[in-house]
Amino acid sequence: MKRILTLIALTLCWPLLAAPETDVERAVSEAVQSPDVTIVHLWAPWCPNCKAELTETGWKAFLHTNPDVNVVFVTVWAGDKGDGKPLLEKAGLLDEPNFRLLLHPNTSRKKDQKLTDFLGLPVSWIPTTWIFRGGTMRYALNYGELRFPILQQLVRDAQDKWEH
Repeated sequence: MKRILTLIALTLCWPLLAAPETDVERAVSEAVQSPDVTIVHLWAPWCPNCKAELTETGWKAFLHTNPDVNVVFVTVWAGDKGDGKPLLEKAGLLDEPNFRLLLHPNTSRKKDQKLTDFLGLPVSWIPTTWIFRGGTMRYALNYGELRFPILQQLVRDAQDKWEH
């Protein structure tokens, strides 16, 4: 119940949060203003759960099935592993027109130095996946590896016109 209340609070308060601090946050903040659905995915190339999402039935299939959905991967907590471009290239993501890769300038994995918020939202686990439309966060998955049928349903729900 606590997670649900946190999700609701984050969803409602996101537009009121502080302005982005880095060029990467500014770029993502601009991208999520799109009238189309935009997914922001925080990940790291060393993370087993993140790697598990790079299968043929994972992000590659999702991008092909959803050409009208923009997906922004933000590499965080990477340490010395770089932005993960080789992994993403091998998975066939870099050539997708609706895919973008950004490297956050704070790549530290050390507990007292690592990134703990992005766009004013808490980052406590990777992968973390946020779904936006028109500058409003519609859903936040802050607990790890995605199940793509669930992501697909959330995207469909986010594409619907919300009357409230």
